[in-house]
Amino acid sequence: MLVELKKLIEANPLFRDKLTFPGFKASRLRTLINQSLNWQHQLCKNPRPNPDIKTLFTDHTCASSNGTRVPPPTNTPLSGSVPKPGVFPPLGAHGPFQPVVSPPPSAIAGWMSGANPSMPHAAVAAAPPGLVQAPSSAAFLKHPRTPSSGGPGMEYQTADSEHLMKRLRAGQPDEVSANVSFSGSTHPPNVHSPEDLPKTVVRSLSQGSKVMSMDFHPQQQTVLLVGTNIGDISIWEVGSRERLALKPFKVWDISTCSMPFQTTLVKDATISVNRCVWGPDGSILGVAFSKHIVQIYTYNPAGELRQYLEIDAHIGGVNDIAFAHPNKQLCIVTCGDDKTIKVWDAVAGRRQYTFEGHEAPVYSVCPHYKENIQFIFSTAIDGKIKAWLYDSLGSRVDYDAPGLWCTTMAYSADGTRLFSCGTSKEGESHLVEWNESEGAIKRTYSGFRKLSLGVVQFDTTRNRFLAAGDEFQIKFWDMDNTNILTYTDADGGLPASPRLRFNKEGSLLAVTTRDNGIKILANADGQRMLRMLETRVFDGARGFSEAVNVKPAIAGSLGPIANASASASPILERPDRIQQPISLGNLANMESSSRAADVKPRILETTDKIKSWKFPEITDSTQLKTLKLPDPLTPSKVVRLLYTNSGLAVLALASNAVHKLWKWQRHERNPSGKSSASSVPQLWQPTNGALMSNDLNDAKQTEDLVSCIALSKNDSYVMSASGGKVSLFNMMTFKVMTTFMPPPPAATYLAFHPQDNNIIAIGMEDSTIQIYNVRVDEVKTKLKGHQKRISGLAFSQSLNILVSSGADAQLCVWNIDGWEKKKSRPIQAPPGHQTLLVGETRVQFHNNQSHLLVVHESQIAVYDSQLECLRSWYPRDSLSAPISSAIYSCDGMLIFAGFCDGAVGIFDSDSLSLRCRIAPSSYISAPISSNNGSAFPVVIAAHPSDPNQFALGMSDGTVHVIEPSDGETKWGGSTSQENGTLPSIPSSSALNSSQPSETLSR
Repeated sequence: MLVELKKLIEANPLFRDKLTFPGFKASRLRTLINQSLNWQHQLCKNPRPNPDIKTLFTDHTCASSNGTRVPPPTNTPLSGSVPKPGVFPPLGAHGPFQPVVSPPPSAIAGWMSGANPSMPHAAVAAAPPGLVQAPSSAAFLKHPRTPSSGGPGMEYQTADSEHLMKRLRAGQPDEVSANVSFSGSTHPPNVHSPEDLPKTVVRSLSQGSKVMSMDFHPQQQTVLLVGTNIGDISIWEVGSRERLALKPFKVWDISTCSMPFQTTLVKDATISVNRCVWGPDGSILGVAFSKHIVQIYTYNPAGELRQYLEIDAHIGGVNDIAFAHPNKQLCIVTCGDDKTIKVWDAVAGRRQYTFEGHEAPVYSVCPHYKENIQFIFSTAIDGKIKAWLYDSLGSRVDYDAPGLWCTTMAYSADGTRLFSCGTSKEGESHLVEWNESEGAIKRTYSGFRKLSLGVVQFDTTRNRFLAAGDEFQIKFWDMDNTNILTYTDADGGLPASPRLRFNKEGSLLAVTTRDNGIKILANADGQRMLRMLETRVFDGARGFSEAVNVKPAIAGSLGPIANASASASPILERPDRIQQPISLGNLANMESSSRAADVKPRILETTDKIKSWKFPEITDSTQLKTLKLPDPLTPSKVVRLLYTNSGLAVLALASNAVHKLWKWQRHERNPSGKSSASSVPQLWQPTNGALMSNDLNDAKQTEDLVSCIALSKNDSYVMSASGGKVSLFNMMTFKVMTTFMPPPPAATYLAFHPQDNNIIAIGMEDSTIQIYNVRVDEVKTKLKGHQKRISGLAFSQSLNILVSSGADAQLCVWNIDGWEKKKSRPIQAPPGHQTLLVGETRVQFHNNQSHLLVVHESQIAVYDSQLECLRSWYPRDSLSAPISSAIYSCDGMLIFAGFCDGAVGIFDSDSLSLRCRIAPSSYISAPISSNNGSAFPVVIAAHPSDPNQFALGMSDGTVHVIEPSDGETKWGGSTSQENGTLPSIPSSSALNSSQPSETLSR
């Protein structure tokens, strides 16, 4: 069973190259079975002393005799022998468990006694004699769950939608795993050698000013963020030596800055970057400056930076900045010369906490978490180390750092080992590992110059190596050996204490040079990666970093800006007006973000009423990259289409209720394994050849059968319906985990609640919306406001609302706290249309969580949260067929729209200006006739990280993946908005107003 489980785990791309499989004793399975049976027996209302077990296929329970309660078991000690088949070992005085063992303090709790008194302690039972026992340090639960009630019937809260189903609804507790603390214990064996260290110089970059801070992108392994002593920030693609972005320092809005800061700038306008760092998924970055402020930018894979937040954070310099996830909310942590640490909401820039207690300027911060405790370490220039929880109860730790001056702290990549590196005022440098449970130094690494010529910087990689810049060299240590392992001078030219940064894989190392440059060092893997990039023809050198290096992110770990791959619209420059991106096409992946101001763009100046297709047109397959996905199965109209959140696969649901999953494989031409029009994927099926088909037993056998689908955050489960019951499938095995909600009425749309994946909003055929708790198999409430079936649902957590749309062409806004209806209205009809519209209407929130894309066959429109139409586009004349589907690109900058004549329109999302039209002849090989049987895109899906890739699900059952040609970096590149040649489409208000319209600022 272990071998088969290992195969199954290794097949999941989320775990690839991330796990080391432990060895098991031969009796381990028996141990687990005994533990399970003991647990079940402990929940019996009438436990027998010697229960009889007949099967493992159903839960054990002791039946009472004559309706009376069986006396408690005797005090016979537990037997050490292996139980007979079907019989428990005899039970002791404490029932199935030995006396409850109080958990020892966790690693961080050891530093912070009484750190979190309100947190319930989960007890772990001692194993009976004769059973394999976990180490005592395993007494801490990895994922503690709070019982909703005591006693046998208790349920456990679950963390993700994959814990939804049968066990929980049957009243069985979710499994709880133990987590062995590594503090003070042996670490995994050293599987790396010194040859794994990047020591060969492969690139030299000329920054032009002194580099103060560097950070590699968390997913794009060759993208480097750099901050300098003159306030510039740059983004480099180190493989091609191309600078993707350069932002000189400027204050975005001086009027919002404090008077002390304004006075400081008047006296001395020079400013330096103290620290620059990527957010957890690389869609956002933060810069801390030497005077007062931090600036937050959003970034998309094309290398574009856009202003997001500017915060006047501290009096004096801001010495460090980091990102953290307290309470599953992405936050910014800063520290400064004013002796404080502050925590800011990463969406709106509001201050959430101020930690005071240091007696000197705070030099660095290190946010982290252990188990379910979130905390921040901070160091000050008097050498004090303090630790803070996200509350107002003050510091939990007060220790002295070696050297008593400038010290930084960092964890190993797996979060199990804590290190610090610092330099005293006299120049003595100290690199140490801490024993967290005792707050004491565990080991001190040797090999530094006696008196360093600057503050030594350090970094960790691969959970195995440490590196520090000292004595004009880079020195390396094995984490388990205090003696220096090796060193390199990077072919010379390094400063006395060079700054350095590993990429996340540890294959590249960036090092600063004396001549205001950066050297990139690589190991064998890094050199192979760079050679591979050089041998391919890429899209303007920016594309290869995205294509080769983006790895699937563990979903659900990224917080409110989890998928903010681009940023604000170009017209929105001030931080209080920023549009905040999230992922699209998958409501299960929506996370929280705060309220953004509703900003109505100014109206486009135009004299035309409505325009038809008079734009750059792609008519030939040589003008784009297109791929028809292979499909040997019986063709059937594609009715739903999704990219997986990782971007590694495409999932289609056909009208015959069959799901089809295409997976891209890693190979030389596609080393990232991401979906691409240049690489043919495999139509994936499990080895038994099973199909993933929805239940049709209760479905109406009609042509207009409505299907719906939603994907879990980690791409492991899909929830789907095709007129019958809603089914939950395991994406690895295609097996049905459970079914629920049998018709009538049938489910027509599925959307996960943004705060609780156990709660699903289900649009129904009878026009209601059912708020369904899967965990307890219960409909919490029904929302009524539509006249026809529900065809779209979209949550905005920042606005705390759910917007619904239906086949009645109505929009409704619901408050998600009490589920009361706030507002409703029909969508705005095109000019000249005299009656109310009907027909399926879809909705999708923009990345800013406040603007709403509304799609109907008659229009594409953008509404605000008050259901006011900001702008719209209408097909007109014989050249424009009805709209079949539309969706935002992942960065929110484009709208991809399919039309019933087979064409695809690509619109600018700000103005609804049409960038280009893709004729069906460019991606469909067979000629298109004018009859009603012509293939057209029924549904369109946008790639989760590539803003220019989309997929079409066609009426003839085919699926096409489409990208710009190699000669274009983006759609409509020949008529980009920068050169001012984009034609304008009037907004609805411009069409209906007699007042002069104002030109839209680009």
